[in-house]
Amino acid sequence: MVIFRVIFGLLLTAEAWGAIMTGWVKKAFITPKITFPFIDFSWLHPLPGDGMYYYYVIMGVAGVLVMLGLYYRVAMFTYAIMWAGVYFMQKTNYNNHYYLMVLLCFIMCTVPAHKYLSLDVKRKPSLKSLSCPQWCLWAFAFQMTLVYVFAAFAKMYPGWMKAETVGILFSGKTHYWLVGPLLAQKWFQLAVTYMGVLFDLFVGPGLLWKKTRKYAFWVAVFFHLFNSAVFQVGVFPYVGIVISIFFFNPETVRSIFLKGKPPLVLSKEDINSYYFKFSEGRKRFVVGIFVGYFVCQALLPLRHWLFNGDVNWTEEGHRISWRMMLRIKYGTVMFQVKDPATNETWSVRPTEYLTPKQAGKVASHPDMCWQFVQILKEEYADKGYPDVEIYAKGNVMLNRGKFQPLYDPEYNLAKAEWHHFKHSEWLLPLKQD
Repeated sequence: MVIFRVIFGLLLTAEAWGAIMTGWVKKAFITPKITFPFIDFSWLHPLPGDGMYYYYVIMGVAGVLVMLGLYYRVAMFTYAIMWAGVYFMQKTNYNNHYYLMVLLCFIMCTVPAHKYLSLDVKRKPSLKSLSCPQWCLWAFAFQMTLVYVFAAFAKMYPGWMKAETVGILFSGKTHYWLVGPLLAQKWFQLAVTYMGVLFDLFVGPGLLWKKTRKYAFWVAVFFHLFNSAVFQVGVFPYVGIVISIFFFNPETVRSIFLKGKPPLVLSKEDINSYYFKFSEGRKRFVVGIFVGYFVCQALLPLRHWLFNGDVNWTEEGHRISWRMMLRIKYGTVMFQVKDPATNETWSVRPTEYLTPKQAGKVASHPDMCWQFVQILKEEYADKGYPDVEIYAKGNVMLNRGKFQPLYDPEYNLAKAEWHHFKHSEWLLPLKQD
């Protein structure tokens, strides 16, 4: 737990301050005139001016405090809330890894990761403890196992299994030193495709089983470093590597990384002491929270079965479901705004309001299309047209398929309502080649 706290805190700092230095904060929050928060978080908006730079600076400072174990609980909760804020504040740059970081940050808020090798112990020696409850370790192990397993099942669709997605992802990286020529080879793309499924499916059980744990760990190290080198997916690969320590026996981790820490030897008196004795009520509460959390984590990725159509096409149930880098979508859309009272019509290009990336997302992601329609409705109401009709006309391509309409061009989107667990009837089905 201590090792993870130190490295995780370092990665949190790198994520926050790196976002400033690479220009990501500017691209995501400052340059766009409009952001697309999650629909239930429409009240979340970026801070004005340079405020988001200061926001990320504060997050980085919180990460440093987590790493040092100084005011750990406050620092970890601060980072968790702030990271969740920026996650829900915009989804143009949505990434499942960001969602995982939200979950890990809040789990870290609940564990006593500051009770050894921390400045909090220096401040308050009575905090010092050589152990933590077993559920603290299993929480991280279960979480990552769920991520891997659901990622494997999500890959089992034709677009992935035919190496279409991998081929497209690799097509812009064939100039890379050393691995570039390999990335261009069809056989290598197929190998990566199938190895990706096998890795996600078996790495969790492999880490859980003692006999295969060591081998699964080194396979995970290679997998994550390959992803980092080829896809530049931020700190996630390193989080994936370091979180693997929770699958190992704590004494094994101690003997490698904390040789100065005395081994934990508990007598019956220790086990029955104040530090290891919990009331039945507290036990039931912890178990209830633990079970409830993981039941939700197991059900959320399955919710796409509630909707009609291909989730890779309609996006319904795609987010927070560990559907990572599964498909590539391109598209364009034009909106026609019509005032039925005067029969006046206006053609609206999303690029008049949005960045090119945002415009592409509006064309291919129904929830962002619906949000853009709400923006147009409000704008035209302010101009004196309170009852406009809005139609979306465009085409989208999934992987290497043909361009076809995703939105029904005859449906008045101004009247459409958004439902999280109900299929949107204005979405057209994917026509297979």
